[in-house]
Amino acid sequence: DDIADKEYEGRRAYIADYLDAKGRSILITKPTIKQGRVSGKEQIKHFVYLLESLAMNSADEQEEHVTWLIDLRGWSISSTPLSTSRESMHIVQNYYPGIIAVAILSNTPRIFESFWKIIKHFLEAKMSEKVKFLYTNNPENHKIVSEMFDMDLLETAFGGRNSITIDIDNYAERMRRSDLARGVLIIQTDINLISRHH
Repeated sequence: DDIADKEYEGRRAYIADYLDAKGRSILITKPTIKQGRVSGKEQIKHFVYLLESLAMNSADEQEEHVTWLIDLRGWSISSTPLSTSRESMHIVQNYYPGIIAVAILSNTPRIFESFWKIIKHFLEAKMSEKVKFLYTNNPENHKIVSEMFDMDLLETAFGGRNSITIDIDNYAERMRRSDLARGVLIIQTDINLISRHH
């Protein structure tokens, strides 16, 4: 498997190394980052791995203990095919119900509005209510974000002051330790970042 492709996917979806103001884990997805040669199926596998990690790290996987940040600046329909979006929503709602406390869509372009109208049909009412839109150039939005996150840790894509991109090697090591700590064998999937060093 191509290491570069795994690194692409690691930058597209990962668990942050800090928590929000309420102590919730933060899942970050950046669908506009170039995919490399990673297929939609591999993206879904990686997404499930992250959800499983988040669920297993909570005493109660039904508890709303995850804040999901989605960076949509520069989004286009090719960034997130409808089929991938539908499957992602199906997995979250049917296999990890209640894990998401809030889903924040950041800097959605105007073209996203039509896509959102379609996607909303696949969301249950409870999940739809958890979706919030964030525009980092909006002062009121900025105030809300500053109350939810440590702005020195939050990435600039979401209005924070942290301009450092994720270190894939450190991230892979952190996820490996997390897997071992909870007694779970490393999941061997094509897209698994952890296995790329061995």
